[in-house]
Amino acid sequence: MVNRRRLLGTAAIAPFCGALPVAAQAWPDRPLRMIIPFPPGGPVDAGGRIIAQALGDVLGQPVVIETRTGAGGSVGVEAAAKATPDGHTLVFATTGSLAVNLTLVPNLGYDTRRDLIPISVTLGVPLLLVCRPGLAAPDLATFISMARAKPGGLTMATSGVGGPPHLLAEMMRQRANLDFTVVHYRGAAPAMVAMLAGEVDASILDPAVLMPHIKAGKMRALATTGRERNPALPGTPSLVEGGLAGIEFENWYALMVSSGTPPERVRRLREALTRALAKPGLFDLFLTQGGRVMDLGPQEGAAFIRREVDTWGEVVRAARMKAE
Repeated sequence: MVNRRRLLGTAAIAPFCGALPVAAQAWPDRPLRMIIPFPPGGPVDAGGRIIAQALGDVLGQPVVIETRTGAGGSVGVEAAAKATPDGHTLVFATTGSLAVNLTLVPNLGYDTRRDLIPISVTLGVPLLLVCRPGLAAPDLATFISMARAKPGGLTMATSGVGGPPHLLAEMMRQRANLDFTVVHYRGAAPAMVAMLAGEVDASILDPAVLMPHIKAGKMRALATTGRERNPALPGTPSLVEGGLAGIEFENWYALMVSSGTPPERVRRLREALTRALAKPGLFDLFLTQGGRVMDLGPQEGAAFIRREVDTWGEVVRAARMKAE
């Protein structure tokens, strides 16, 4: 009789049991993945791994890195934009793939403004102009003179067509009467390897990947692209200080999720990232080299990205740049 009563009681509440986990279950209940659209070893990969670890600690689920390179970061960003909009797929990308490529790449498979939601426009980082030690350019003024004296004579490595280094090289051509033979690589890490091998004369890359080699004497820092000098290189002027007026640039990084993701999951990711970013020393790799935490949330970040799409669209059109 007792067993029969228990069975009847269980049967009576069974219809409600299935609904309980839906309301009470914490999210996420399984690992997330973060797509990095550039090769390992570069600044996007470094920043993404920092965020993945910190975010996973807060969420209580691992955030697994998935590297998907190609087309200036567009391959990875498109994969995230077309992922199931359940909040389990993130992408950590930068100015080029999230803003520039919308004008640069014909028939792009996504529109950042329509297909992705920013959890945070996280970091802003000025770049560095560097040259190989054997180049007879001890400072920025000499480098500028060499570029003007022999147009196309200096080679400039970039992290890919339409990426920040390429855009800056085009701006220097347009606004400062400088000319280089631009050599494109598939990301910052391959461009850095080419610099170390002496295959190219100069490059404009993120401080995070350059600083160890500058300190080791394997590259020479000529200028920062920011408004202020890099605190790690106080003796290195900005491009503006060197006489290149109007040429300033700050590469920004953003963590995005596909549009259509439920608002409560966007909020959960945003809250978790805010807690993660509050961890002391989280971004020291970038902050000690001239970067700054921006942390623009979904609404502010979306407005910021729309402005960046417009700004860099004008640069791309003026330079008649085309994706390869």
